[in-house]
Amino acid sequence: MKDYPSRIDLAPEVQVEMTEILSRSLANTIDLRMQFKCSHWNVKGMQFFQLHQLFDTLAEQFDDFSDFLAERITALGGRAEGTVQIVVQKSKISPYPANISAGPEHLVALAERIALYGKAIRYGIELADGLGDASSADLYTEISRATDKSLWLLEAHLQV
Repeated sequence: MKDYPSRIDLAPEVQVEMTEILSRSLANTIDLRMQFKCSHWNVKGMQFFQLHQLFDTLAEQFDDFSDFLAERITALGGRAEGTVQIVVQKSKISPYPANISAGPEHLVALAERIALYGKAIRYGIELADGLGDASSADLYTEISRATDKSLWLLEAHLQV
């Protein structure tokens, strides 16, 4: 659905379709951001301080991704919906385990989720390219590159 006029030189139907694609990504991003915050608040163990800071840094990064996605949605004439209710309906990120506290448990849970998120973001690149929306594809590429680095940071803590 197109909520606002936009003079971006993409066909209106492309703008509507990209808005839907970006909206799903926005929901996933907000969900994952909150999972990083949950880990930040609840991590325990020998690496507490380092992981506490890492999870907060990653949450901030995903907050930035949310802004980028929401702003692209509105640039295309859509409405950026990021309420908890909408995120619950649209997110495909697995629910975060409520019963974990040890650093390695959080690292594994987050690494699993961010890997799937990265895959979905790369699919967004393909969809945007297929629709001829180079700007959205570029946005997805930027997020993909940063997401892969974030996954590397998480996985590095799990290697011995």
